Amino acid sequence: MSTRVAELVDLLHREVKPALGCTEPIAVALAVTKAVEVLESNCPKDHMGSDWRMTADLQIEVAVSGNILKNGMGVGIPGTGMIGLYIAAALGAVCGKSTYGLEVLHDLEDRAIARAKEIVEAKKVSIGLAETDKKLYVEAKVRTGDCHCASAVIADLHDHIIKTCFDEQVMSEETNTETENPCLKPICEYGLTVKEIYDFTHTVDIEEIKFLLEERAINMKLAEEGLRGDYGLGVGKTLKKNKNGIYGEDFVNYATELTAAASDARMAGCTLPAMSNTGSGNQGIITSVPVIAYAQKYHIDDEKLARALAMSNLIAIHIKGYLGRLSAICGCVVASTGSSCGIVYLQDGTYEQICAAIKNMIGNITGMVCDGAKVGCALKVASGVTGAIQAAVLAMDGKCISENDGIIEKDVEKTIRNLANIGSVGMQKTDEMILKIMVCK
Repeated sequence: MSTRVAELVDLLHREVKPALGCTEPIAVALAVTKAVEVLESNCPKDHMGSDWRMTADLQIEVAVSGNILKNGMGVGIPGTGMIGLYIAAALGAVCGKSTYGLEVLHDLEDRAIARAKEIVEAKKVSIGLAETDKKLYVEAKVRTGDCHCASAVIADLHDHIIKTCFDEQVMSEETNTETENPCLKPICEYGLTVKEIYDFTHTVDIEEIKFLLEERAINMKLAEEGLRGDYGLGVGKTLKKNKNGIYGEDFVNYATELTAAASDARMAGCTLPAMSNTGSGNQGIITSVPVIAYAQKYHIDDEKLARALAMSNLIAIHIKGYLGRLSAICGCVVASTGSSCGIVYLQDGTYEQICAAIKNMIGNITGMVCDGAKVGCALKVASGVTGAIQAAVLAMDGKCISENDGIIEKDVEKTIRNLANIGSVGMQKTDEMILKIMVCK
């Protein structure tokens, strides 16, 4: 395996991984968890019993970037029946384990949930805006009743702890450069192109990307739970009911209901994990479930499915590298563009048809805004999936939106950068306005 191929495989491992719950409140839970662990490691042991976390008088202060606040205010927290950052922070203090990363709340149990609710009801948790230019930033401070204080800071990546302190003394601080820590290397600096992704997908040793089939096990289980239970708006479940004969049994509806159902469950606080993409469970769901649904519907073998998932995930990662992990544009735009390419791949599409699918998507749903993580995201997911399939069908028929139209360029890479510039620069005021509306309701 060449160095470059190994680099791309490592990038897939880095950006495609399990996450339990929406990753913005989970980042808050993780920061609080780490701060509590610093307390446990440094406070006098005679102050702590074996059940210290469940009984300690803790005051939790969290400061977050605007985008973390936006995406954490209205989303369900696994197993609690509650929404928002307050309960996520309290759970991190009571039962989190930082070694679990984005599955920090893996050991959730009824007793811990009850204790976390007591902490919130006693107003022991405060959430505020941090003074930072970073889109992704969480600082958690935890104080004990005897005035010891520990803190932890997460920045840039949802599970990237850059600093911890105990009683104002720095205990650890991230000083590594990206050459020492590959996880810090920005995606855009990988120099990916759609052509390289296309070639990689066709030529990489299948053993190197077989792990992507875990998306089928994890995300389809979440979809099945969404169809079985009563979660959120029940978008997927309602579509599956096929009321009045409006929705049929074709692939479009099959893929849409499965993908929306997975989002229904996840955003409403289901305790099952999602396989995420670039730090987002919903993006992981959208990049994978429509592709998996196509493979199931048309009896595609596992090797071809794994390659299609590599295509879908890497296209989404590539676009995200320019756009940023959190932005004013809904992540559904990026993820459904990836799944459209995955569906084209499963139909033996050419490089030109992959490019056409990307342009068709960017010319269609670029304007979809992110107004926070919430159960209503399943509606946007459903729209993204139908758009992805439409773009793929057009691409396979040789139809591609013209470079004379709007933000579309002849060069697919320029088209991607146009999308990214709109989301990261052009819509900055939109992002601020959305947050202002949300916090003033």
